[in-house]
Amino acid sequence: MLKPLVLPLKSVRNPRDLGGYVGFDGRKIKARRLLRTGNIANISEADKQYLQAYGLNQIIDLRSPLEIKRNPDQEITGVKHYLLSISDEDNTNGGKKDLTRTFQRYREDQYAGFHMMCQRYHDHVTREHAQKTLHQILELLANNHEGATLYHCSEGKDRTGIVTIVLLYILGVDLETIRQDYLFSNPMLDSYRAKRDQRFAANGENLKFRANMRVLGSVSNSFFDTALITVKEKFGSLDDYLREQLGVTPDLRDALRELYLEKK
Repeated sequence: MLKPLVLPLKSVRNPRDLGGYVGFDGRKIKARRLLRTGNIANISEADKQYLQAYGLNQIIDLRSPLEIKRNPDQEITGVKHYLLSISDEDNTNGGKKDLTRTFQRYREDQYAGFHMMCQRYHDHVTREHAQKTLHQILELLANNHEGATLYHCSEGKDRTGIVTIVLLYILGVDLETIRQDYLFSNPMLDSYRAKRDQRFAANGENLKFRANMRVLGSVSNSFFDTALITVKEKFGSLDDYLREQLGVTPDLRDALRELYLEKK
């Protein structure tokens, strides 16, 4: 697999450019067009200036309304901002009381986080809200004729990962390359997970809780496969899913390929 193009941002987690991957008809994805990252709530002025010079002209925030309210993205001059939550539910499962119960479950069952993440990937591909949001994202991309779009969630790995899987598949990238790009979030987030684990240890959290939090801060072949298997079992194939559930017409597919793939 071609090594992902990592952006030199210091204040944003998991920043990458999809440019360089080989897609439909042997054509490479253009650089400076499709960017995936974690949230930009704490972006530095230097990183803002880098993205402006890089050609950024729109941002798509995939997070839940509560996440956005608690940690809003910083505005970047000259850049349009769209709020397109993949999930219509807040990740806290309803508030502080439910979060307390969830954390207690993490202290008792080391596999609770794994099962929750598998369910979340299932929901991201099956729920009507997520499907409509994915279509809206593709339409936004199809109407951005020049400049870069940055799309992100919190850590730039799960919801951002689902969007990237769909987008790379439409652009004709092979599934193994798509999988490896998805898994590349793990080394990108190593330092983040390590610092977070040190904090949990200092707070006296037990090993099961810390194991769950490492799972929640990582990506996994199992999560990727959950999405693919769910699509296969419920919708027939990825192509059927794109056509019937996401409304990807031949015209939309061809428009995206024309905009984001280099000429031969």
